[in-house]
Amino acid sequence: MERIMIVGCFLKGENRSSFESSLEELRALTEAARGTVEFVRYQERDQIHPSTYIGKGKIAEIAEEAEANELDLLVFNDELSPGQVQSIQSQTKLPVIDRTQVILDIFASRARTKEGKIQVELAQLNYMLPRLIGQGEALSRLGGGIGTRGPGETKLETDRRHIHRRMTELKKQLEDVKKRRTIYHDERQKQNLAQFALVGYTNAGKSTLLNQLTEADSHAEDQLFATLDPLTRSVQLPSGYQALLSDTVGFIQDLPTTLVAAFRATLDELTYANVLIHVVDATDERMDEHMKTVEKLLTELQVDHLPTLTVLNKTDQLTDEQAAPFLPREHVLAVSAYDQQDVVRLKEEMERLVKEEMIYYHVQLPAEEGKLYYRLRNETLVEDFEFNEEREVYDVKGYVYSDHALWGQIQQYMQA
Repeated sequence: MERIMIVGCFLKGENRSSFESSLEELRALTEAARGTVEFVRYQERDQIHPSTYIGKGKIAEIAEEAEANELDLLVFNDELSPGQVQSIQSQTKLPVIDRTQVILDIFASRARTKEGKIQVELAQLNYMLPRLIGQGEALSRLGGGIGTRGPGETKLETDRRHIHRRMTELKKQLEDVKKRRTIYHDERQKQNLAQFALVGYTNAGKSTLLNQLTEADSHAEDQLFATLDPLTRSVQLPSGYQALLSDTVGFIQDLPTTLVAAFRATLDELTYANVLIHVVDATDERMDEHMKTVEKLLTELQVDHLPTLTVLNKTDQLTDEQAAPFLPREHVLAVSAYDQQDVVRLKEEMERLVKEEMIYYHVQLPAEEGKLYYRLRNETLVEDFEFNEEREVYDVKGYVYSDHALWGQIQQYMQA
């Protein structure tokens, strides 16, 4: 466990609460990357210092404190330029990494699928390529601490051309994986089932909800970025209708552009969703801020037009007084993922939202149309059905997507 000092720069005019929460979040990220945060220091400035980020005087002060306390590493709260890293390292004689590297390191240690690993390595190489000059000493730490997992034994400092070749190779592998995923998605689309996607700030409880709703065995832990790889499971709604539910990687404020590609493996699921389920940690003091971060990223991903159900999770950890503001509101549900009654209520709300996106139908099918009846039961949301023995017809009421292949056949039998 490396002993670490976190360093930030508070710009005058910036929101202090937001800045402090950003430092706390970096502390949590650093600990998630298995580092021990011994000190958190910051400097108030009018603007970022172009060479040393927080100014030469403060850097000298930090270098002295770090040496006295035998610290191993400095972690900065913003993305540093290659010049800043080189300058700070030469003055402090300590390895220096930034917020982006910490997150990349967590990604590298937790990606499980081939696509996830490719995405993360590509993001790391993209980040490190412009930072190779003068980085020999820092890069010699590869494999030895936070910010060093991932590209591994390629000895990045030796050959820039090697990195370009590796990136070309990774991009080709990624295209092959994406082609296979597209085929998989096309097959899923043919079924025309309702698709939900869980979104939310990291550690809001999305994976736990997925497990409770689908009885899947998704990795769920009380830590940042517990889920990195896409996971889609079938969920049965109260009517018996089978829908699909996808988990996605947790969002985070000030997401560096380098990392957007590493999120793609899971965020692609959002483009196929009919309804988003925005999971929010109701116990977090920065709940409103986290919600705004997620909403901003959904806008950037161009999926903010989708119907969204906001789920305020972990309400079992609140007192009655704390839970009072979470009164029932349209498209907002307060739940505990571990309360089965809450899970049932959530499924009911999911079904209601699906119905709003579908077309209602009422058909009476002749007995010889048993095959069509079977397909209605399996591919549409059937609300009520019975077999009328006197008239020998299947009487079916339900909902279907207008672009479903069955819609044309249904219209032939629609009841006035």
